[in-house]
Amino acid sequence: QVQLVESGGGLVQAGGSLRLSCTVSGSIFSINIMGWYRQSPGKQRELVAAIASGGSTNAADSVKGRFTISRDNAKNTVYLQMNDLKPEDTAVYYCNYVTPRLQTSWGQGTQVTVSS
Repeated sequence: QVQLVESGGGLVQAGGSLRLSCTVSGSIFSINIMGWYRQSPGKQRELVAAIASGGSTNAADSVKGRFTISRDNAKNTVYLQMNDLKPEDTAVYYCNYVTPRLQTSWGQGTQVTVSS
């Protein structure tokens, strides 16, 4: 079992920046994928960005050029640097961890609110 702890959400004005962090602990596979999803009221949870333990990344078109995902394998931590935030980025952001057998764990979520 693993635990994911997120931090870094908050309130920011449009055009501003935030950095989210997520640390995973417990029985961790060295090969894994970690990512960030978000969910706003009335909408389905959607992938924001993901990064494999080897470093390959994937990101939603809506955040490309603005958000950057990275990770520190030694710290079992994934980061999401969010720049040029827009009101439509407002959502609860969830950290996600996936094992080689596709077992998935989620963090508790952190609120990101972007004011116009």
